[in-house]
Amino acid sequence: MRRVTVDENSAGQRLDNFLLRELKGVPKTHIYRVIRAGEVRVNKGRAHADTRLELGDEVRVPPVRLPERVLERPDYVPPREFEVVFEDEHLLAINKPAGVAVHGGSGVSFGVIEQLRQARPQAKFLELVHRLDKETSGLLLIAKKRSALVALQEQFRERETGKTYAALVAGDWAENKKVIDVPLLKFIGSDGERWVRALPNPHDPSAEQAKRSISLVKVAQRLNGYSLLDVTIKTGRTHQIRVHLAYGGHAIVGDPKYGDFEANRALARGAHRFERMFLHAKRLRFVHPAGTGELELTAPLPPECEQLILALKKPAQ
Repeated sequence: MRRVTVDENSAGQRLDNFLLRELKGVPKTHIYRVIRAGEVRVNKGRAHADTRLELGDEVRVPPVRLPERVLERPDYVPPREFEVVFEDEHLLAINKPAGVAVHGGSGVSFGVIEQLRQARPQAKFLELVHRLDKETSGLLLIAKKRSALVALQEQFRERETGKTYAALVAGDWAENKKVIDVPLLKFIGSDGERWVRALPNPHDPSAEQAKRSISLVKVAQRLNGYSLLDVTIKTGRTHQIRVHLAYGGHAIVGDPKYGDFEANRALARGAHRFERMFLHAKRLRFVHPAGTGELELTAPLPPECEQLILALKKPAQ
């Protein structure tokens, strides 16, 4: 049995989430069972799973015996550090590579956050502020204090952050197509996968479930048969940029879900050997969670994206 005093990194957290961190590897069902049985105490009293902990609370954490099958098959998470764009005692900003999930789940056993925790065992608190698709590269924020997490997530919720992405699309994007204000609807497809579709018709039977979504588009460069765009999102919907640009008639190069399958395969097998989705979180602007002023972070394009742009600049043979 242990008695743990709640510090600033755990203040405001639900009891069940607190125990998930304290009892790593213990299944959620087991944690809820010991809470219901009264084996977990907060300030010597019984508590519920949704009890919010306060600074200085004392939590009695009972000894937990794991089933043998859990002990025999621990999920191995290889420690990994990522390219750091900015770091202080409050937050960490990394340049996430494409092809790496931000967290485990949905068929992925681990992601960026789990690998960082393994690489930094001394860190008391590391939590994702926001998310990026697995196929998207670029800026990802991780809070190193609960106060930073709360402050930054509030800014993201209130859309007080500037998030700009670089996206390469096939074809010539029209200069006057600067705002895409089209609602998006999430649904589960017949394949069991999560999908999103644009719903421009307000009279559609599903219109009430769709969420307003706004993307601002600017042409950064015109290339041979392609357009490099800067896309700033005013809302943060699932797959927003990917679906909005495809709806605009120009799918993102390499997008395996909403893009042109044949064109993607040709690009991957051709001279350029480009085998990823060209979507990169390049710029992020927000107020520092400690209130020290505004930060604007930028992440350079990955080498494979830069090489493709250089190749597309050359005159067609």
